[in-house]
Amino acid sequence: MHNFIHSQLFILTFTIGVYVVSLWTYRKTKLMLLHPLLTSLLVIIAGIKAADIPYQEYAEATKIIDFMLGISVVALGYLLYEQMTHMKGNITAMVTAIFVGSVVGIVSVILIAKALGADPRIIASLEPKSITTPIAVTVCAHSGGIPALTAIVVILVGVFGAVIGPFILKKLGIESKLARGLALGSAAHAVGTARAMELGAVEGAISGLAIGLMGVITAVMVPVIEAIMRFFE
Repeated sequence: MHNFIHSQLFILTFTIGVYVVSLWTYRKTKLMLLHPLLTSLLVIIAGIKAADIPYQEYAEATKIIDFMLGISVVALGYLLYEQMTHMKGNITAMVTAIFVGSVVGIVSVILIAKALGADPRIIASLEPKSITTPIAVTVCAHSGGIPALTAIVVILVGVFGAVIGPFILKKLGIESKLARGLALGSAAHAVGTARAMELGAVEGAISGLAIGLMGVITAVMVPVIEAIMRFFE
C-alpha cells in the first residue's frame, strides 16, 4: 500500500481527481470562496502531508501538469487572436492602465509594509504580488525576498481578486469588457483570468493579455522603484 500511495500514477490521479471534484463543487455552489484553486490546494497539501509524500516526489510525479500549463498559454493566445477587433484603437490606453496599475501596486505595498514595520525581505517578497507566480518568484529572488512567501501571497491575491473583483467592478458600474478583463488579469493574474473567462470571451482574452503585460512591466519597474525610493530615504 505504501508503494502504491507513493507511485507517480496515484499522485497524479489524486491531484487531478481533487481538482475535478473541487471544480464540480464550485460550479454547483457558485461560491467564490470554494474556488477550485483554493480548495484543491488545501486538500492536496493535507493529502500529501498525511501520506508523508515529500514535495520533490510530488513535483516529479505531477510535472506533466507543468508541461500542460505551457499549452494553456497557447490557448490563451488563440483566444486573444479571436478578440483582436476589440483591441483596435485601445492599445495605448491598455498599456497605460497596466503601467499605472503596476506602479501603484508596487509603491502602495512598499509604503504599507514599511508603515507596519515589515522586514526588507518581507517587503521584497510582497512587491510582485499581482503577477503570475513564475515571474513573481524570479523578481522576488532578485530583490532579496523569500520565493516561498511570494508564491503563497500571489495565490492569495489571485483568489481574493477573483472573489472580490467582479463585485467591486459591478458596484462601480464598470460595464466595459476591456476594463473588466484588464482589471482582473492585471490584479489577480491567472485566477483572475479564469474568473474573467466566466464573464465572457472578451474579458478572458484581454485578461490573458494583461497577465503578460503586467508581468513584464512589474519585472522592470520593481528594481527601478526600489532604487528611487532608496534615493529619497
